[in-house]
Amino acid sequence: MDTAVADCVEAIETPDVPADPARVPPARKMTLPSATATPMESQNPRLLSSLYSFLVIVSFFLIGFAAFRNTLTWHLQRFWGASGDFWQSQWDRFIDFTGDDPARLWVLSTTIFTIAVYWLFGGIYTLFDVTCRPTIIRRYKMQPGTNEPVDRRRLAKVIATVLMNQTVVGVPMAYCMYQAMRFRGLTDLRELPTFHWVLAELSFCIFIEEIGFYYAHRLLHSRHLYRYIHKRHHEWTAPIAITAIYCHPVEHVFSNLVPPFLGIFMLGSHVAVAWLWFTLVILSTLNAHSGYHLPFFPSPEAHDFHHLKFNQCFGVLGVLDRLHGTDALFRTTKAYARHIMMLSFIPAREAFPEPAKKAF
Repeated sequence: MDTAVADCVEAIETPDVPADPARVPPARKMTLPSATATPMESQNPRLLSSLYSFLVIVSFFLIGFAAFRNTLTWHLQRFWGASGDFWQSQWDRFIDFTGDDPARLWVLSTTIFTIAVYWLFGGIYTLFDVTCRPTIIRRYKMQPGTNEPVDRRRLAKVIATVLMNQTVVGVPMAYCMYQAMRFRGLTDLRELPTFHWVLAELSFCIFIEEIGFYYAHRLLHSRHLYRYIHKRHHEWTAPIAITAIYCHPVEHVFSNLVPPFLGIFMLGSHVAVAWLWFTLVILSTLNAHSGYHLPFFPSPEAHDFHHLKFNQCFGVLGVLDRLHGTDALFRTTKAYARHIMMLSFIPAREAFPEPAKKAF
């Protein structure tokens, strides 16, 4: 009888006899796939795990906020309104200087303010990239050896595109946003909201932007749009800070401007709250594209990995990536282990080094 057939017959005739592992050759050990398993069933645990993680995060946030709202926020509220309502008095002086024309504030002042924030902080990162100084900053590169120094010709192209997006695209969009806010109903320009309400609005804006940006970003990666629109932004597989809005004008509108504005529009926020929120958005995206994982800064590892691999990590916070499984590859890498805020001056790549390559 053929040896393979004899082996199969022997295994069938003696199913209850446990085999000695030391005597069973490795080739005989096999696991048959379950006939009842389906792709949908295999995805359910991951989906449920993602939902569970999301609910845990939200629950801890709510519990923490409830626990500290009478202590931490009370002290911050005192700071917010200290010295005879300091911030309100400073705002009154600003309005006295600029005038209380809402169109001027929402269109002209918003444009000037956001451009100034972008280039003030983006310019600092650009100096790092052009001069490679201070030398110690290079230890914090996420992709060592890239943009050291940055190519001047590519940099000039980025600057020209960014300025066009901020002016030719940004000013008309600021006017459209102002008209949308007029339709929604403008708040009293003179009166600043309370500190607690500002916190609530910022939390809501973060939530809405995560949804808006994630799905807009994934749409831009579809085969019908990527080639014509989003490919320009991905020319930089190792991005630098000011490439944050180096993109096609259509992408700038629907991915960079609309998602952050949605929360402001839905709440009918005060223009000062809008400026505070836009500042946080700009600082976040500059950091995410900077190429540096600096100590005490939010981790930009996820978005840097997105530029490296294209089809991973589409969101800002990573919640929807976890839910949809679009961070599966990222979570298998050392970059995921490094995706934390570093609370010491040890570079993330030294704290979590890449495994040594095997020599053959």
